[in-house]
Amino acid sequence: MVSRLSPYISFRAEAREAMEFYQRVFGGTLVVSTFGEFGMPDPEFADKVMHSMLQTDRGFTLMGSDTPPGMDYAEGSRITVTLSGDADDHELREYWAALTEGGTTLVPLEKQMWGDEFGTCEDRYGVRWMVNIAARA
Repeated sequence: MVSRLSPYISFRAEAREAMEFYQRVFGGTLVVSTFGEFGMPDPEFADKVMHSMLQTDRGFTLMGSDTPPGMDYAEGSRITVTLSGDADDHELREYWAALTEGGTTLVPLEKQMWGDEFGTCEDRYGVRWMVNIAARA
């Protein structure tokens, strides 16, 4: 996999419906993972979308998720830019360091329950970024 840059949309609780709509608009393959699949015990949120990714034949990638309990949902911050890959984790770490310089780390870049290293930050200009470094096989 090469590094890629993709938009990530946060939804209050309608990610599945929205992502299925985008799939009808753009075509492609939609993969959806729920919070319950990753062990969230709250039955009211278990079926909500923890992560979804639409990849189209034209090379478009769009990602999205529902906002889990305990995290703020702000209407104006619905878009986050994701930077992910596994080809050069050193390069991704350098991007992370540069993006967090003068910004705010929201989730430290560290190993997550799905096996990858992941972090979220807001850069000095108020843009939110998610960096995911895929675990090497």
